[in-house]
Amino acid sequence: MKPIQKTDLDRLREKIRRIKGGRMDPGAPSSPHPTDETGTPNDSLPYFKQDQPEHYDAEQYLDGEVKENQWGRYFLSERFYPGDKRHGNYDVSALSDLPAELLSGISRGQIPPHDPSRWAFLDTETTGLAGGTGTCAFLVGVGTIEDGGFRVRLFFMRDYDEEAAMLVALADLLQWYDVLVTYNGKTYDVPLLETRYRLARKPFPFERMHHLDILHGARQLWKLRMESCKLTHLEYEILGFVREGDLPGEMIPYYYFEYLRTRQAFRLVPLFHHNVMDIVTLACLTGVVLPAFAAPAAANLHHGQDILGLARWLQRGRASDNANADANELYRRAIDAGLPDENLFRALWETALIEKKRGRRDEMIRICRDLAEVRNDYRTAALAELAKHYEHHEKDLDQALAFTIQALEHEPNSELDHRRNRLQRKLAKQARGHDPLQSTMTTAS
Repeated sequence: MKPIQKTDLDRLREKIRRIKGGRMDPGAPSSPHPTDETGTPNDSLPYFKQDQPEHYDAEQYLDGEVKENQWGRYFLSERFYPGDKRHGNYDVSALSDLPAELLSGISRGQIPPHDPSRWAFLDTETTGLAGGTGTCAFLVGVGTIEDGGFRVRLFFMRDYDEEAAMLVALADLLQWYDVLVTYNGKTYDVPLLETRYRLARKPFPFERMHHLDILHGARQLWKLRMESCKLTHLEYEILGFVREGDLPGEMIPYYYFEYLRTRQAFRLVPLFHHNVMDIVTLACLTGVVLPAFAAPAAANLHHGQDILGLARWLQRGRASDNANADANELYRRAIDAGLPDENLFRALWETALIEKKRGRRDEMIRICRDLAEVRNDYRTAALAELAKHYEHHEKDLDQALAFTIQALEHEPNSELDHRRNRLQRKLAKQARGHDPLQSTMTTAS
């Protein structure tokens, strides 16, 4: 008898059964109440009405209301974070104090200054992770900075026929904002939403907005040190915030489809909570990332690998004397803070290149000599750089040849072969020019 093959849905159901906690278990309607950030059941949290029925549709169960526009109905829920609330170690009130000029640094001048009250933080929950025309965003959250705190609006379509109304309502909100802030939004969220707007034959609101994808800045700062730059990982490592009973991303489509099938709105509670946490974390991480890129030399970074990441970003920017000087200072800070060997040797090599550009050859030579003395990935390059220096600047062909031969011993290649042969010819010619017998014969002729 042929064994029964498990479907993807079967595997997902098994995974759900392994997840502990009422919020995470779709088979536990007796405990639908959400928990607060500590994991303690808390009926006062948003998205949840008191004296609710056991199930049925969103407007009967969740904290929010049905809205209507010319294209139909959709569901809107809101969450307001007062300024005295902290998200991990980040003070929410600090968001409104961020200078408008911070946008210019991380975008290398591509995004002009805009007051934080004109920034919109966006995140979507979708019916699939692969994208394409068959995937839609059933929940779109938008966070905005307001006087006294941070507000998150959740636009939700209770069924597919509410998508057009939801998209129009989202566009109506975004028209009041100039900067869109996302996490991987340039690759996923915005292209997906633009596809949905096109399919619905509605104008999409993103063309006129400046788009800042914080993922790229976060990777630049933390990819050398962190095993992952996923939003939830940085939320814990950088902000010190621990989510309790969070819904895994791969389960989100399943929960929505179960809601469509059963109309049991308690299944939506973890979806709404997950989206709000993503947006609040996105805003707080923005408050950490932007100042580092706006003033790299004064960045409040303490880990050598984080400082090294910022130094590399600065070095890849405008090749000005000030930028080189700032990058050089960051490289030295990173080295002093402590780096693993693979990062240390690269930092030393890149520092040597900066010193060469700045015309500080003595310092460049010192660093290259250090690199040439120990086994590392930049040993051959350092020896070749020493050979060039002694050939062209010190006019010491013997020393240049010695460094070239040493480099060939570590890593043979055609360029070094060519340099060795050329130096040997120059030395031979030089020897003939100093041969007394050769000089006498030349004079007699």
